[in-house]
Amino acid sequence: MSSPGRKVAQQVLLRVFEQDAYADRAFAVAAAGLDERERAFAQQVAYGSIQRARTLDHAIEALAGRAADGFDPPVRAALRLGAYQLAYLDGVPARAAVNESVELVREAGLEKAVGFANAVLRRVAEGGRSLVEALPERTAAEAALKHSYPDWVAELWWREHGEEEALALMRTLNEPPETVVRLNRRRPDSARIEGTRDPDLPDALRVERVDEAAIEQGLVWPQSRGSQLAGLAVGAREGERTLDLCAAPGGKATQLAGDVVAVEKHPGRARQLEENCARLGATNVTVVCADALDLPAELTGFDHVLVDAPCSGLGVLNSRADLRWHARPLPELQADLLRVAAERVRPGGTVLYSVCTINQEENEAVVDASGMTPEPLGDEWPQYRHPRRPGFLLTLPHRHRTSGFFIGRLQVG
Repeated sequence: MSSPGRKVAQQVLLRVFEQDAYADRAFAVAAAGLDERERAFAQQVAYGSIQRARTLDHAIEALAGRAADGFDPPVRAALRLGAYQLAYLDGVPARAAVNESVELVREAGLEKAVGFANAVLRRVAEGGRSLVEALPERTAAEAALKHSYPDWVAELWWREHGEEEALALMRTLNEPPETVVRLNRRRPDSARIEGTRDPDLPDALRVERVDEAAIEQGLVWPQSRGSQLAGLAVGAREGERTLDLCAAPGGKATQLAGDVVAVEKHPGRARQLEENCARLGATNVTVVCADALDLPAELTGFDHVLVDAPCSGLGVLNSRADLRWHARPLPELQADLLRVAAERVRPGGTVLYSVCTINQEENEAVVDASGMTPEPLGDEWPQYRHPRRPGFLLTLPHRHRTSGFFIGRLQVG
């Protein structure tokens, strides 16, 4: 009989690859009854198998002599899970990885495929790790296969950052993300949270694990240093008004001083945003459920507008296991949001544009097309200065060990 954690991991893979579900949502539902140890293992194996799916399929196909897309979905999911444990995880006995993955096939009612799955996984146990490690990475296409990325992402980074930087990005974004929270200054008890303070960002705290109780009490908010930097760069002060056009779940909105209007289009997410603001004691934030591209007329004359825009998310691929397989650039939407921001900010006010991605099409090209004048943010935070455009900020996962964020502050009028 397979372990509960492996069963959950198989369910998550099936939901993600067969039903286009989001990995985090699928996992939250499937893992509801697991104890802490099994839950951690299930998450590691599920997310790792999703992230490394392209490379795993290559290894399975090479050792099975058949294309992975021809397998029954439960068989394919079980093979990926087993291959991931065998090729990438240390400390998992090969016997357990093989036998329990085979049991997943049997428990799916696919008895005819049990012998095949057993044979393939035994071959993976013998040669899968060496096969994966020996894959070349001399070109973008080779690197995409070795590190399990779509070709277009590898080619993009190869072109814009060069071979060495692209490879470093790809390796880093296959590693676990930093575990960082933002201390909530509105709650004095947040001072008791243990961790390592960041020298550059006043409320960033590196922790061993995120304390769910501390989140519930509003003492901290899980937020990468790159994201916290974007909130700080808004420059909002007491007595000023800020409009946050894409506010849910509220990490940046609840960072801001002064009066904040936080806009969220979807009613469910707007309710969640209100709950998060209440939990964090952010009484200065007013939530408006509206489409950012069709705002009420009275929302105007702001000192600052924050546009933390939807994007391809290429800077956070290690935080969202499935994102690399359906990410796409959104420059048209980003340009529309910047246009709205310019209309709603007062003359002399500023627009803060941030996206958690690393590609020129969604970064500096969008800002350049807006016609607004960038302020020299690179002078304020030289350690995060954009390597090609020093007026902007760019956090790079392989250099700064945080999520990848592009940040520009733009002068209006």
